[in-house]
Amino acid sequence: MPTSALLKNYIDGEFTQSASDQVIDLISPVDETVAGRAPVSTTADVDAAVAAAQRAFLTWGKTTPGQRQAALLALADAVEAHSDELVEAQCRNTGQSKAAVASEEVKAGADQLRFFAGAARMLEGKSAGEYMEGFTSYVRREPIGVVGQVTPWNYPLMMAIWKIGPALAAGNTIVLKPSDTTPESTLVLAKLSKGILPDGVFNVVLGDAQTGASLVEHPTLGLVSITGSVRAGIAVAVAAAKQLKRAHLELGGKAPAVVFGDVDVERAATGIAEAAFFNGGQDCTAATRVLVHESIHDALVDALVRKAETIRPGLPDDPDAFYGPLNNAGHFARVAEKIAALPPSAKVRTGGTRVGDTGYFFAPTVITGVEQHDPIVQEETFGPVLTVQSFSDEDEAVTLANDVDYGLAASVWTRDHATVQRVSAALDAGAVWVNCHIPLVAEMPHGGFKQSGYGKDLSAYGVEEYTRLKHVMSSHD
Repeated sequence: MPTSALLKNYIDGEFTQSASDQVIDLISPVDETVAGRAPVSTTADVDAAVAAAQRAFLTWGKTTPGQRQAALLALADAVEAHSDELVEAQCRNTGQSKAAVASEEVKAGADQLRFFAGAARMLEGKSAGEYMEGFTSYVRREPIGVVGQVTPWNYPLMMAIWKIGPALAAGNTIVLKPSDTTPESTLVLAKLSKGILPDGVFNVVLGDAQTGASLVEHPTLGLVSITGSVRAGIAVAVAAAKQLKRAHLELGGKAPAVVFGDVDVERAATGIAEAAFFNGGQDCTAATRVLVHESIHDALVDALVRKAETIRPGLPDDPDAFYGPLNNAGHFARVAEKIAALPPSAKVRTGGTRVGDTGYFFAPTVITGVEQHDPIVQEETFGPVLTVQSFSDEDEAVTLANDVDYGLAASVWTRDHATVQRVSAALDAGAVWVNCHIPLVAEMPHGGFKQSGYGKDLSAYGVEEYTRLKHVMSSHD
């Protein structure tokens, strides 16, 4: 992509120039060069996109589930057929492994769209019945209308699909703002939707945080949805509350991996390390805190260090690279600052440094000697950083696991079935894996508790998030 290229918004089925003269340089995290430019869209751009979505809802909101299913299936086919184009567009912005994007976002995204296509025909409500003598009642499940969506930079295509899939399946129309650093794959997705979705059903507006604020504050929207930081989620929730509109928030995480003394140490270390360092740890469900029984603490630490030292970041085309760079200069600096600010008791067992002189590459990092109150334990790092703490019994393990502000995901590692049942119930997290960490399927809900937000992505529950319920009562007279 030439550095002179200025990306455009996608509004009402056409790529249109923003009304703004302010632009954002898209910096490649691989080599720190300018790889493109995007506009900082104005309130006028947001208004135009919302108006297009509002017009489109008049017809799209009345389509049958079967019609919506057909459109989503066609979009899934288009995504799969244009895998190379989507991968190239995304990796220009993210520097991710091309093989990982092709597998984990394009192929998986097409599968998720096909799931939502089926879910469009499976919306349910209470059956009609006579709950009062002389009257029949039934429940309608209806689309909300125009929804605003904001997606992050860690999985740009996947997060866009997680947003638009359930919203479209339920009959809504969309205005989506991608992250300011990673807009390109979302624009390709929009281009692929042309001729599949009616004009105005799916609109994309580029910009920064102020553009996002203009979107979520728009009075026409019936729901706003964001995947992002706690700070951004709070801002969205406040804006939604002021207008009494619904909010759907998928925010940060600080997932514990709780490891009991009866595990296969090497197997557990491999699974946890891969879940910690996949995508450079830039995953809200990544394993970030190992809580291990004191009887195997040293053995597991040694195994984690050995595994981490076999993992390395690299270029998008490098088949041996496990992950790519951190997304941007600001984020790279924040991760490095967290390592620099470690307390004296903490020991970096491996990693903790930049890799190379160019790009935002950071080494897989394992840290021991931390305390529960340390910022590296309590605050989301969103990088390839894993801390290790020991516990003496099950109650202490659960207490440590739950003693953070987040509640998105966790894992339990043990061979004992009863331990699995007790601990998985006690963990304050929206997803709990057993003897694994990070696999996702379209059929199961994804979403957390506490400062990890509320609302569910994926699954039939995710589709229900984009609907409203109406009771209709009819007199027999």
